[in-house]
Amino acid sequence: MSISIAIVEDEKNYNNALKKVINYQDDMKVVAQFFDGNDALKNLTSFSPDVVMMDIQLQDMLGIEIIEKLRKDMPETQFIMCTSFEDDEKIFNSLKAGAMGYLIKGESMDKILCSIRDVYNGGAPMSLSIARRVLGHFERKLPQNKDFDDLTEREKEILELLSQGLLYKEIADQKFISIDTVKKHVGNIYRKLHVSNKVEAINKFNHFKN
Repeated sequence: MSISIAIVEDEKNYNNALKKVINYQDDMKVVAQFFDGNDALKNLTSFSPDVVMMDIQLQDMLGIEIIEKLRKDMPETQFIMCTSFEDDEKIFNSLKAGAMGYLIKGESMDKILCSIRDVYNGGAPMSLSIARRVLGHFERKLPQNKDFDDLTEREKEILELLSQGLLYKEIADQKFISIDTVKKHVGNIYRKLHVSNKVEAINKFNHFKN
């Protein structure tokens, strides 16, 4: 089944370049392009894409505002911020609004394509520099060491790779297991650490290491 994607990006060359590369893939297709925020705000819901590649600093509004206004009406859609901004406030506000990924525009197209597949499969892809910044924003109650001890050696290995910014497919390839097996391990990690997403899991992992 093809992954449907909408692109919200006011830089036309980049928007069209993304569309061209995405449509070249066998498993994904661009169903809508928007070059300004108001157009996206009015029409995104009618397309109900699986994934939205969202620029932050549009000429007429912030991409964060669009996510905040549409999130409830598009519960099945995953938003990935794709932007040149790396400041903490925009990163944190994007994730708080409901974005599940945050990529810097300098990332390779291969990384962007992998991230689309990853977020579609339940992941939370981020550029490495972004992931490090995000961790500083999450101050959670420190878990008991027992939580970490409950993890199997393989689960600890996968958590370590997640903390390094690897995608599910990259972990599967490195460990010679299927993506479905990686997902099962990640589900077990979330349950044992009492967390609901990758950022929380990595944050707890870093506390354990320290």
